[in-house]
Formats: sequence, structure tokens, C-alpha cells
Amino acid sequence: MSTLLPEHYRSTIRTLIRYSIVLLALGLLSGVAFQESSKKLDYAEIAAGARLEAVLSLALVHGHMLVTGVLMPLALAAALDLAHRSGGAELSVRSLRWLTRGYLPSVSATLALMLYKGYHTLLSVRFGARDFDAIDAAYFGGLVPLRHAVYGITHVGMAIALGVFGVALWRSLNSTRPR
Repeated sequence: MSTLLPEHYRSTIRTLIRYSIVLLALGLLSGVAFQESSKKLDYAEIAAGARLEAVLSLALVHGHMLVTGVLMPLALAAALDLAHRSGGAELSVRSLRWLTRGYLPSVSATLALMLYKGYHTLLSVRFGARDFDAIDAAYFGGLVPLRHAVYGITHVGMAIALGVFGVALWRSLNSTRPR
């Protein structure tokens, strides 16, 4: 049994690894950005609970970048390689495109939305807003349907891409490729 990966596997894995490297750098920078940005929120001006609410969305960006942008792509690349090495049938180019053209852009958009929400909330509080319902209502310029549509598209895109890849990978393990 040959363990040499087909070219479309190697290309997909290279893309996933490169994406992980970029998101590793961005994830680390987002942690620094959070620390520096949250320092500018004066403790004397805002109560502890409100301060936590003001910084929480931005604080979550760092971890989400590392998990969804670094660890998940590496895990998906490893799963692809392990399935091939264990004798699973070859996945099509099309099924692998769900990762590179579905999951990665959806994750990028989701992380950008998290960053936007985090800074929207933090800056609103820094500039004097204290009504978190009003801050939330002003998100996306107050266009709630747009907000729901954008969040829905990004999250559903991510879920569909992972689902299609997962099913394709599962099915490949039910049959074996010729030796």
C-alpha cells in the first residue's frame, strides 16, 4: 500500500498548514491587542462586572483564533493524512475544496466578526456608553437583519464545509483503495 499522498491531498494540507501559520501569528497579535486595548479602559470609571462585559467579546478572539484557525486546520490535515495512511479510499478534489474554499473563508469571516464585535463593545464603553443593550443594538449600525444574516452565513458555511468533509472522510474509511 502506497503512503504517498495524491497531489490534491498535498495541496490541501499545505493550504491548511499555511493558514494555521498565519492564524497563529494573528492569534498571538490579537492577544497583545486585547491586553493593550483593555488597559485603556479605566478601572475607576466602570464597575468590575461592566468592565468584564466590556472586554469579554474581545478577550474571546484570541482563543477562538488559536482553536478554529490553528488547531482545527492542523487536525483536519492530520485526519486527511491518517485516513489515507490507514487505507481509506481517496477523497475527490471537490470534497477537499470544502475545506479550503468553505471552512477557511467562513472561519476567517467569523473571526473578523468577533474582532469587530469586541472592539465595538470595548470602544463604546471607553467613549462613555454604559447601556449594554444600546451598545448591542448599535452593532452593525443597528441593522439587526443584516447582523443575523452575516452571522448565519458564516456559521452555516463553516458547519456545512466541515460536515461535507466529515461525511466524505467517513465514507472513505468504509472502502479501501486498491493496493
